[in-house]
Amino acid sequence: MHSNDGLGGGMDAGMGNDGDVDALAALVADAEAAADVIRAGQVREVRVLAAAGALAEKQAAGASERVKAREMALRGIAAELAGVFVATDRTLQRRIDEARDLVDNFPLTMAAWEDGRLVRGHVRVIQEIGCLVPADDREDFERVAIERCEGETPNRVRGSLQMLAERMHPRTFAERHEEAAAGRCVQVRTGADGMSDLIATLPTVIADGIVDRLTRQAREIINARAQADGAGAGAGGAGSDAADDGAGSAGAERADALFAADATGADGLVDHAGADRSSFISDARTIDQVRADMFSDLLLAGSPALDPTATGDGNGTLGAIRAHVQVAVSALTLMGQDEGPADLAGRSPIDATAARQLAGDATSWDRLLTHPVTGTVLECDTYRPTAAMVRVLRARDRHCRFPGCRQPAIRCELDHTTAASHGGATHVCNLANLCKRHHDVKHHTRWRVRQLAGGTLVWTSPTGRAYREDAPPPLVAFTTTDPVGDQGTPDCPWFARETPENAPIDVARPVADAPPF
Repeated sequence: MHSNDGLGGGMDAGMGNDGDVDALAALVADAEAAADVIRAGQVREVRVLAAAGALAEKQAAGASERVKAREMALRGIAAELAGVFVATDRTLQRRIDEARDLVDNFPLTMAAWEDGRLVRGHVRVIQEIGCLVPADDREDFERVAIERCEGETPNRVRGSLQMLAERMHPRTFAERHEEAAAGRCVQVRTGADGMSDLIATLPTVIADGIVDRLTRQAREIINARAQADGAGAGAGGAGSDAADDGAGSAGAERADALFAADATGADGLVDHAGADRSSFISDARTIDQVRADMFSDLLLAGSPALDPTATGDGNGTLGAIRAHVQVAVSALTLMGQDEGPADLAGRSPIDATAARQLAGDATSWDRLLTHPVTGTVLECDTYRPTAAMVRVLRARDRHCRFPGCRQPAIRCELDHTTAASHGGATHVCNLANLCKRHHDVKHHTRWRVRQLAGGTLVWTSPTGRAYREDAPPPLVAFTTTDPVGDQGTPDCPWFARETPENAPIDVARPVADAPPF
């Protein structure tokens, strides 16, 4: 039976029978064969387009105005190929340039793609990010990038490759960020049907914090809406039983508390104190719509206009919600001895100055102890009492641990790998972060998972395929010339004892409200 605490449960529903598994296995085999054919076709297409670009270069050789001659030759060839690919000549010309760049400047990536080690998405990410790397260092970048891409989905490796490219860039990330931040702005682009796009170009950590706060406020509204529906049903259905146990009056009091204050939202919804609760109960806005309305309210009025958690003249919980961002930054960067970028929850780099400001303004921050050789997160401690186990797992996992998913750990649920009802311990060695979608997949389908040492998960699909899901390697790590071996502890073998001879390296990660800059 599936428990309601988000930490484990049974998996009896939606399993299917053995015949279904055999049919799925046949589909998977067909999909593999189709993927091989598609990959071979994609590689051939890129080489054909690159050859077209080389031909245009050859035709323009020796011309008096070489640049113009090459452009004309390329246009003619693109127009010819456009008929074959059923596309415009402008589109073909762009694709020819991209193919030429890929074949000429990323030969190792092309070879790995042909060998089936990469998919098209990997190639796009490597080419897109690799352009930041100087030509002399690009081969080294390719080697590392290909290793990181194998066995991972393209969206997962993007963040680590961005950090790698930033480290190899001739100018520091801090210098380039300072220049880019000077161009921050807000603009309006008028659209159709009386709508417009309000575009704010901001530092990544600020933009991410804004979206996080809006999301959490929107969820608070939607959760209160569900509670209001339940309270209304309870009050309406209590009838004469209310006199017996008081349940009806209690439900009515909860409903009154939710709708005590008059308020008008950006969308025109009105809530009258105790008179007409239907305006909020009938609210059917999606989370995107609620986010947009909250965004408008906060900018126009400074506070949410419709706060279902407010009671009487008192403020509700929406205004108290602050943005949460999760940043991994090395101790050297915090001390100002390194200007390398920090990592924003595995999403994208942020500048060292912003990371230090977040750490300085944080109400608490965690120290991550990492293995001196592999860089694996071993343990997490803090200077004040906290839910240390949750913090360790967020630091270790960084995102949902289902293959291919990159939902940040701060928006995931903790799951017992071996269900507590089956004797699984509530311990870091038996817990992992799963998003709601994949938490349900684990409990309601034939997918199985077991956890190995070091936080490695091995997922087994309904057809018997195994997918190894290693704990994400930290983007900030240190090596040593004198490797030491793990000594382990009785409770959790993959934890190393911290001794003077075997002391993990400190890596700091602030967890803070996003302050205004």
